[in-house]
Amino acid sequence: MDKQLLSLLVCPQCKGKLKYDKDAAELLCTFDGLAYPIRDGVPVMLVDEARRMSEDEKLEKARGAVTSQS
Repeated sequence: MDKQLLSLLVCPQCKGKLKYDKDAAELLCTFDGLAYPIRDGVPVMLVDEARRMSEDEKLEKARGAVTSQS
């Protein structure tokens, strides 16, 4: 995921910052608990397409257990 593109993207629901999870190919909004998929290198920034994270996963990802943004 391109760092410059990632710095421009925000959660479409809350406008908050997103975390990049390279292993899962998702952009995460830990505030809303939503995981936006990246398909063929393109982030799908639609709330209806996002996966809802469990409370445990949301807390784990918010604490920084996410693959770095490189």
